Amino acid sequence: MKYTCYGHSCFAVEIQGKKVLFDPFITHNELAKKVDISKIEADYIFVSHGHDDHTADLIELAKRTGAKVVANYEVAMWALKNGVEKVHPMNPGGKWKFSFGTVKCVTAQHSSSLPDGSYGGCPVGFVFMTEDGNFYYSGDTALTLDMELVAALTTLDFAVLPIGDNFTMGIEDAIAASELIECDKIIGVHYNTFGYVKIDTEEAVKQFDDAGIELILPEIGSTIEV
Repeated sequence: MKYTCYGHSCFAVEIQGKKVLFDPFITHNELAKKVDISKIEADYIFVSHGHDDHTADLIELAKRTGAKVVANYEVAMWALKNGVEKVHPMNPGGKWKFSFGTVKCVTAQHSSSLPDGSYGGCPVGFVFMTEDGNFYYSGDTALTLDMELVAALTTLDFAVLPIGDNFTMGIEDAIAASELIECDKIIGVHYNTFGYVKIDTEEAVKQFDDAGIELILPEIGSTIEV
C-alpha cells in the first residue's frame, strides 16, 4: 500500500486503485509549502474532526476532485452546506463497505468545532479493513482503553497515530496505544507543525525502538510503501 505524507495529519493511501486522502491541511502549513495542492487527486476524503488544522483545504479539494467526504454527521453536513456534492456521514460504532474495503468508525477522545465556530460533532478515528491491508488512523486523540477494541476488530499492518503531545497523545502515550492496538509499525502525525507540538524526532524514534516498535516519520511530499 502506498502512503503519501502531506504534513501535519494529512496523508493519502492508495487502496484497490482508489486514492484516499485524510484530514486536508496543506496550504496553511508552513512546513508543506512545497506541496502543490492542485496536483492532489482523491476519490475519498476522510475527516477525523472539524478543527481547522484538519479541514482547511477540505472544501476546495472535495469540489475540485469530486471526492466523497467521509466524516461524522456534523462535518459531513457542513461540507454539504459549503458546496461539496458527495458526502457519507458516519459516527462511532458504525461501519460501511466502500468500493475499496470496509471502514469502522471508532471513538477518539478530543474536541471538535468547525472553522465557522459551529458544533463539529464528536471526533472519530477509522479502522480500514481491505484486501490490500488493514490500518488504523486514530485521528486526534488521547490514549484510551477503547483502543483495545481495535485489536479485537482486526490485525493491523500499520497504524497512524499523533505523537506531538499537548493537544493529543505524546510519545509515551502513543507507545502505550501501539501496544493496546497490538501494532508494531506506526506512522507518526500531528507533530512539529507549530510550537505546541514540536518534538525531538530522533528521541521519538529511539523511544519507540526501545519498546520494540517501528516509528516511521516520512518527509512531507514523500511516498512510501507500507
